[in-house]
Amino acid sequence: MTETPHVRPHLVLIDGSNIVFRAFHAIRSLSNSKGEPTNAVFGFVQMIRSVLDKLAPSHVAVAFDPKGGTFRNEIFPDYKGHRPPMPEDLVPQWPIILEVTRAFRFPLLEIAGYEADDVIATLARQASAQGWQVTIVSGDKDLMQLVGGHVVQLDTMKDARYDAEGVKGKWGVGPDRIRDLLALTGDSSDNVPGVPGIGPKTAVALLEEYGDLEGVLTHAGQVKQTKRREALLEYADTARLAYRLVGLDEQTPLPTTLDDLTVTDPDAAQLVELFTELEFKTLTREFGAILRNAGTPSPQFDDAPAQLNVRTVQDETTFSELLAALSAADLIAVDTETTSLIPHQAKIVGLCFAVKPGEGWYVPVGHVSADPLGLEGGKIVQLPRDRVLAALKPILEDPAKPKCGHNLKYDAQILRRYDIALRGVADDSMLLAYCLYPGKYPPSLDNTAQDYLGHTCISFEEVAGKGVKQITFDKVPLETAAPYAAEDAEVTLRLSHLLRRRLHDEDRVARHDAIELPLMAVLADMEWTGVRIDPNHLAALSQEFGAQIADLEAQVIKEAGVEFNIHSPKQLGEVLFDQLQLPGGKRSKKSGAWSTSQEVLENLADLHPVPALILQTRSLAKLKSTYTDALPKLILPETGRVHTSYNQAITTTGRLSSTEPNLQNIPIRTEEGRRIRKAFVAAPGCKLIAADYSQIELRLMAHFSGDANLIAAFQSGHDIHRATAAAISGVDPEQVDSDMRRRAKIVNFGILYGMSAFGLAMELGITRGEAGDFIDAYFAQFPTVRDFMDRVLVDARANGYVETLLGHRCYLPEINGKNPMLRQYAERTAVNAPLQGSAADIIKRAMIDLHAALQAAGSPARMILQVHDELVVEAPEGLVDQTCALIKKTMEGAVTLTVPLEVEIGVGDNWLEAH
Repeated sequence: MTETPHVRPHLVLIDGSNIVFRAFHAIRSLSNSKGEPTNAVFGFVQMIRSVLDKLAPSHVAVAFDPKGGTFRNEIFPDYKGHRPPMPEDLVPQWPIILEVTRAFRFPLLEIAGYEADDVIATLARQASAQGWQVTIVSGDKDLMQLVGGHVVQLDTMKDARYDAEGVKGKWGVGPDRIRDLLALTGDSSDNVPGVPGIGPKTAVALLEEYGDLEGVLTHAGQVKQTKRREALLEYADTARLAYRLVGLDEQTPLPTTLDDLTVTDPDAAQLVELFTELEFKTLTREFGAILRNAGTPSPQFDDAPAQLNVRTVQDETTFSELLAALSAADLIAVDTETTSLIPHQAKIVGLCFAVKPGEGWYVPVGHVSADPLGLEGGKIVQLPRDRVLAALKPILEDPAKPKCGHNLKYDAQILRRYDIALRGVADDSMLLAYCLYPGKYPPSLDNTAQDYLGHTCISFEEVAGKGVKQITFDKVPLETAAPYAAEDAEVTLRLSHLLRRRLHDEDRVARHDAIELPLMAVLADMEWTGVRIDPNHLAALSQEFGAQIADLEAQVIKEAGVEFNIHSPKQLGEVLFDQLQLPGGKRSKKSGAWSTSQEVLENLADLHPVPALILQTRSLAKLKSTYTDALPKLILPETGRVHTSYNQAITTTGRLSSTEPNLQNIPIRTEEGRRIRKAFVAAPGCKLIAADYSQIELRLMAHFSGDANLIAAFQSGHDIHRATAAAISGVDPEQVDSDMRRRAKIVNFGILYGMSAFGLAMELGITRGEAGDFIDAYFAQFPTVRDFMDRVLVDARANGYVETLLGHRCYLPEINGKNPMLRQYAERTAVNAPLQGSAADIIKRAMIDLHAALQAAGSPARMILQVHDELVVEAPEGLVDQTCALIKKTMEGAVTLTVPLEVEIGVGDNWLEAH
């Protein structure tokens, strides 16, 4: 009988903390295109791969030092106390390294109170006792105590392997005397004290003569050299302390057994995802190949498929195959190709679908250009649009059939134009990416695919041309259009799978599912509805503003005493600083011209009439060009309304923005700005209802800080600015005049936005010392506000981000940066973003709830505008009172805080009256 040879298990123990720091210092300059450092991660990964290739272990574990101290700090509080903080470029890489370790499926051991060395010692002794081969991967000399028998140490940085003889060759003593050696010499890297004057050579000689540490100390009086003898006698207790510190605890309590350390296949999909984000292109390709060779059907790897299978549907047979595939699919990626970005005017040119990676479908229905591959009697070969949409309608409207897309808010409106209500939306890859890393980049499909899949999409310009030569999609030849369109759907499908998994792994998918995705449907309805505009009112305003601008320009020339083009910054600068000799001018480093920015002009406004007049001119000119001239041109003839586009995935704080037109920036502090709001009017027989959260960010500050005085002010229903003025001025509320209240209001909001004493002084027109006194008085009255702000900064520096009430993250890459200006900006953002972002959370939740409540009530009232903390609803005159009550109840009940939410409501024929 032939015996099966015994194969000795091979355990590799990786000193993760040691390897990471050495990799960080060995590879000094490596970052991705976003400027994020990646050197330590790259070095760590290369080491892991090298170990796997060379050693082919059967078992593996990676040990890291825990946060906080260990039992050694209880013995000696200064243990490792001299070490500087972790390098700022290493801080953001540490969690990624842990994630990479898990993706390799290596057991990650980090035991509170014990160092990585103790974990390694315990496992090494357990494995060695069972006859296993053990390789310790580290450059730490402390671990050489463990070498011997079946245990060796590998220093990957020096490509050196140490067995017992190797240790003796390096240190002059065997592994069993390394602890004694270090007790005598001390270990400066760990701040372990030794015996002064005893270096490695001396320690080796002493140990050779007296055996071990206790032998040396017992015979210290016999040492011939006077200084050495005196040092050993005087520092004997120090040496014994060091002996305890450098010893390894081989009985560390572990949550795993040796069997748990068996090597398994890595999570190649997760590694590809990580390496793509880190921009490790070679590693991305290698692990992508592992996935393909393993036949993994996952859609989560960057360069899969090798080639996209484009299915162009031009006949009933292929269309039937598509319908069958859609009916059987677990998730359908949907996209539309159209003639316009304006839903009310866009015509569907084609529909795109994907149900599995590597395959995309394109159904052309509106192409008008000749297709050399599909000519039939000189006509484009495509199915009738009505026939296609009628067959797809049941699938697209089925709420039980999950769909995904990228910016489905647009596609939902396109389909709505053709009487199809898109239902069953499960994922929007644009919103998934936004929830994962808000504000990372413009949220196009091209950017998202490149960033998360490493995939370069065919650009629209490649198929339709650029600039004035760009054609609409219906004129793009089918042979060119089909690959572009099919790719959009296929890439979206893969992105949805990948991004949802990433959010799920971080326990953040609820943000997408409960807030952003439901809100998308609300915004789609609002955009589709639009708002009525009175063009006659705007025309009159435009004429009036034009006359005022001309008058202001004449005043500028008169006050300047010289003719010049006031719209030329160069000429204006010369007049202000060369002709009028006004102080404080700054020249551009590039052009050498004087700066005439708004800040410069505001600083000069009290010194001469010209700067103030220029500011007025610019303000009016902007209102005229941006609103009174532009808004009438945006009225759609199909609806008689303006249809803004709400940007849901752009801002870092989570606030909505809007474009075409931008309704968020209509000024309300100036009379002219308020008059523009008068142009937003209700439909005949309707009223506009404006509902605005009152002082929501201050209320959130009270909630987050838990400040008793601030909470009491809100719960009592007092005027918060009057209460603040009374508190910081030391007077009764009845004694607060309008100027005191104005100043307190500036202080209240200035604190929220991190305003410094200098900024407050500029805003109030007082000295910096007086401004500092205001701020000190504020914090004396509301002390836990400062505690909250300090706590937020500590957390932001540790995590690299802050979070809002409902889980939106605002990342702060510069919070630990070296640039003081960028770091200070990040610190101000860290304090304000949770407040501003939470205010955005609340109104988003309110919009979702109000939309549902109006639908449930069968009300014809419709939300038509959202501007920061304000909602505008259009309601029939006979339903105004009950609609106001529903709005107030819904908005004030959106969330529960420690202070009440308060909503102010107004009603009018136009937005100005309602506000």
